[in-house]
Amino acid sequence: MTEASNMLDLVLLVDDDDTTNYLNRRLLTDMKVAKEIKVLKNGREAIDYLSKACTATPDATYKCPNLIFLDIKMPMMDGFEFLEEYQRLGLDAGDHVIILMLTSSASFYDLERIKSFKKVKKHYSKALTNHDVKEILREFFQQRNK
Repeated sequence: MTEASNMLDLVLLVDDDDTTNYLNRRLLTDMKVAKEIKVLKNGREAIDYLSKACTATPDATYKCPNLIFLDIKMPMMDGFEFLEEYQRLGLDAGDHVIILMLTSSASFYDLERIKSFKKVKKHYSKALTNHDVKEILREFFQQRNK
């Protein structure tokens, strides 16, 4: 994605690991994926943000993201707790946000549990690679390039 008009408006990185956030932010910035990349450290911060940005009457100072990379294991509110709250609050009502899970060591149980959340499109191992990002853009945002 090289042209600003094809860039996503906002990507959220929801992860408590500073190194992963640094690497993912750098990769997404270098690939010119989004106009803005915002890091939130846990699911609670993400719910608070999305509750202001992605409602029927959003706060004008907040943008609803196009894409969320969500870590499974975080303090305060992990990825699964986030997804449950996201559904409970009705933030999943539209199809405007793509959610992808990130994990450093997904157990079989975690991978099966991910399937129960229809808003989660896929999971990826940390940290993202150039290949992962190209695949994500092709699979979920192809129409932006047309």
